[in-house]
Amino acid sequence: MVKNKGLAILSYITLIGWIIALVLNFQKKDQFVSFHVRQYLMIMITGIVLMFVAGLLSFIPFIVLIAQIALLILWLMGLVSAIQGNKSEVPIIGSYGQKWFKSL
Repeated sequence: MVKNKGLAILSYITLIGWIIALVLNFQKKDQFVSFHVRQYLMIMITGIVLMFVAGLLSFIPFIVLIAQIALLILWLMGLVSAIQGNKSEVPIIGSYGQKWFKSL
């Protein structure tokens, strides 16, 4: 049984949930929560970058839709991993989140 599973799940539920999980995790560090906080941070950053790029490429009608679907899939994969009590990195970007945000 994974401790603080609820906090890891909360980190995927809106920006406010992520902030709450981040703050509570700073008070009492838990590796499982830290892992999922970093994963969702990377998903959020990727979302910002993808939406910016999609905005620049808006002359291609389906590019925004593809970016949104890709983000939804990454978010669902992270959320399901937290629900199942696993520390599974999301594809492509997950390892970067773990490296770049070690201090979280």
